[in-house]
Amino acid sequence: MRGLKKTRRIQVIAIAAVALALSTALIGYSLRDGINFFRSPSQVAEAPPPPTEVFRIGGLVEEGSLVRGEGTSVTFRVTDGGASIPATYTGVLPDLFGEGEGMVGTGSFVDGTFVATEILARHDETYMPAEVIDALKEQGVYQDPES
Repeated sequence: MRGLKKTRRIQVIAIAAVALALSTALIGYSLRDGINFFRSPSQVAEAPPPPTEVFRIGGLVEEGSLVRGEGTSVTFRVTDGGASIPATYTGVLPDLFGEGEGMVGTGSFVDGTFVATEILARHDETYMPAEVIDALKEQGVYQDPES
């Protein structure tokens, strides 16, 4: 009788462990397309990601680099002070998007150019995404607007 209880307990623990591992794997599999890693322009210049990888890049729109093309296409350069990455986007830009302004883009790095599928810009004159602030601080070019 005692051996049967011990065997049942081990079986229940083993089944629970397998179920936990399986559910963790399923969650990871379902989230793989929804996770976008953030990179600064310096990180992209150092180690360019493969063209199939979707990621977020953030920094400042480099002064003098914004060129509006046909229709809704635009080209510009994203910089963090340490490196500058060319970028393209086709679509409607946020109202506050402009040269010298903070931005975060989602897309992929194809043939040396960041091809954005989504562009986010700051929503007022003091806001900047935390990832962009961290990347600019790492480069030593961030200036706190409140100081």
